[in-house]
Amino acid sequence: MEPVGIDRMVVECLHRTHMGVDHDYRNILIHAFRTSLADGWGGSRVASIASDILFGSPSPVRSTANLGVLGEKTVNVVVHGHEPALSEMLAAASSDPEIRDCAKAAGADGITLAGICCTANEILMRHGIPIAGNFLQQELAIVTGAVEMMIIDVQCCMPSLPEVASAYHTEILSTSDIAKTIGAAHVSFTTDDAYGNAKKILKRAIDNYKNRDPEKVAIPKHTKPVVAGFSVDAIKYMLGGTFRASFRPLNDAIIQGRIKGIAGIVGCNNPKTKLDWYINMLTEELIKNDVLVLKTGCAAIASAKAGMLTPETALEKAGRGLREVCEAVGMPPVLHMGSCVDNSRLLEAATEVVREGGLGDDLSDVPVVGVAPEWMSEKAVAIGCYFVASGIDVVLGHPFYVSGSENVTKFLNEESKGIFGASFHVHADPHEAAIAILDMLNERRDRLGINRAAERKLMDMKDRRELDV
Repeated sequence: MEPVGIDRMVVECLHRTHMGVDHDYRNILIHAFRTSLADGWGGSRVASIASDILFGSPSPVRSTANLGVLGEKTVNVVVHGHEPALSEMLAAASSDPEIRDCAKAAGADGITLAGICCTANEILMRHGIPIAGNFLQQELAIVTGAVEMMIIDVQCCMPSLPEVASAYHTEILSTSDIAKTIGAAHVSFTTDDAYGNAKKILKRAIDNYKNRDPEKVAIPKHTKPVVAGFSVDAIKYMLGGTFRASFRPLNDAIIQGRIKGIAGIVGCNNPKTKLDWYINMLTEELIKNDVLVLKTGCAAIASAKAGMLTPETALEKAGRGLREVCEAVGMPPVLHMGSCVDNSRLLEAATEVVREGGLGDDLSDVPVVGVAPEWMSEKAVAIGCYFVASGIDVVLGHPFYVSGSENVTKFLNEESKGIFGASFHVHADPHEAAIAILDMLNERRDRLGINRAAERKLMDMKDRRELDV
């Protein structure tokens, strides 16, 4: 089952699916899972490690989320996409005194940099830059009439953006040579003079401020506070401090039953569903039942806009056990762990739980479930597959496009369990999904022998002497 190199797996996929090659659906699907493992552990995980080396490992930061972060009297620049190099430089350049002075010379109070989609998560978790919104809000940011420039690179950037922007003064600027958009201006971003390139782009946005039509400006007032940036290293530090950084307190809380398990809620927004509804309903239901929730991507932004990425959420919405843990540590019950290309951080966290001991010897033992409520893109299929192939059950809000084949559907939702110890589960209703997730967590707890009620007792010295330790 092990992959033998990323390029080899992808090329073999193309070969197997060529006319007249592989005719066995099981054989093709097994190879698809092998390819997904190469993508998750060999691609996504390595990319997150490289990003942490280049830009720093994220640690908790405070910020704000939703369209209200845009300024009425500032030059507003929105970054959108998935490549962190440019957004990192823009975050640094936006606070450059020269850029600030240019904005004031143009008649603005300053410059506001905000993010959409996964670039938003990248600059949020490392710099505290505010989030304007997730995938289905990218056009709405332009409709505020207050955005001087939207900078796009790759993935999830709607081709409609220039058409929407044509009704306003907003300039759409594409920066990746492999992702050009008709109607957008294009400036190739290179790392040769990354900071200088970022400053030029920001000056171009500042020059556009004079073209803003005040009659078209309508910025919603909605914002919520956010605490984000929980990398695995940050979680270890949060649980044990500098000298005893460890997942031991989390494992102990799971073994004791104060936390039932962990759910990783990830993925996109889907225009065929009500924006954020499933994600937030499920999140509330899980934390109410003492499930710690880890989030990435647009699902994390959904919780940010709902005000659930704060420690106070534990006091208001978490179950008794999860609340106690969150109060002791000072953490939210919903942890923001990065962009959708950081999903491998969730696997790393689950692996740390296994390595710490006491909760099985494999990812298929640990009480952990993955959820993709509104998935909509090809990469979501690969991500779901590398979670299942790693041994973690995955709940989908709507099925993959395979319902034309009973064999394929049965393989993904049932037979894969016997191979990986995990499979896919489809639940269109968030309340049904919550029940199913709790059942899966309890099943794993039963297998581990930890699913028992523990009576709390205040022990005196006589009780302590009787303990056989």
